[in-house]
Amino acid sequence: MKLAPSGRTLIVQPLPGIGDMVWHLPHIHAIAAVTMEGRVDLLTKPRSQADRLLGADPCVGQILWLEREAGRHAGLRGLLRLAVLLRREGYQRAWFLHGSARYVLAARLAGIPERIGYGIGLQSLLLTSPVRLPPNLRHAHPILRADALLDILGIPRAELEPRLLVDSDAEQTVVAQFAAWPAPWIALGIGSSEPWKQWGAARFADLALALHQRRAGSIFLVGGPAERVLADDILARVQAQSGRVADAVALPLEQTAAVLARCRVYIGNDTGVLNMAAALQTLAIGLFGGSAPLTHSQFIHVVTPPTGEQGMAAITVPHVLEALARLNDSDEACHAP
Repeated sequence: MKLAPSGRTLIVQPLPGIGDMVWHLPHIHAIAAVTMEGRVDLLTKPRSQADRLLGADPCVGQILWLEREAGRHAGLRGLLRLAVLLRREGYQRAWFLHGSARYVLAARLAGIPERIGYGIGLQSLLLTSPVRLPPNLRHAHPILRADALLDILGIPRAELEPRLLVDSDAEQTVVAQFAAWPAPWIALGIGSSEPWKQWGAARFADLALALHQRRAGSIFLVGGPAERVLADDILARVQAQSGRVADAVALPLEQTAAVLARCRVYIGNDTGVLNMAAALQTLAIGLFGGSAPLTHSQFIHVVTPPTGEQGMAAITVPHVLEALARLNDSDEACHAP
């Protein structure tokens, strides 16, 4: 099946995480390429921060918020509110990068004539496209499902990995704010969405001190507002040992992206910021003691507990320094004349 170029197009991607949005970028860009305008609107959840994350992306137009948790789009009344919202926008085609029938029903009630999705369960009754994912992929990883849908429809993905663009104003702000910190920059990603993914203040502080003593570069703490207390703990520990670390925690997300893009390497927990670093083509060391390692990016280098051990506490500072040394050796070999 070959799709004709569409008019105004909406992509529904309701998975809430920043990383979820980042890893759907190749699909978003591929779908935008088969529209008449070369761009798409997104319906997603506020937690994705898609407005800040994708503000510099020319393929992304309007961001519409899906607010089920806040109650606005929950229940039958919420479904009808969502349908009214979509009807006002006058979309010709909607893509559903999710298996829920609810969002497709809202699009049908809104009168969107073309509806394309995975065809899982009741969703298949509401789609206009005859394409359906094969049974073995209906419960696969979200990225594999999105890959398969585009492959079935013959839509090429120009990017094998996500590519995140940096807002020029954010870049200028970051350069000015951290002008006193010489290159190379090293980011420590201290955030985590779950406690079992958290490496902890003491270990991050010890790593920062070890990097400072080795004169590895300027060290930055990065994370969201939720990491403010953790960051203050790390800063206090480092300063007590006469170390020096730049505080880049709780910056607007577009400025966090600008910091990451200027870093030589990122080291941190399994979180959305790790995925951002990889999408900015910054070499990243991901610490995976409480979650399955990410294996879908050439820019993410995984550190896990030694064989027979479990948990983030089993990953030591020497383990991380060894990974950094291997990464440095590999990078130097790649750039050798």
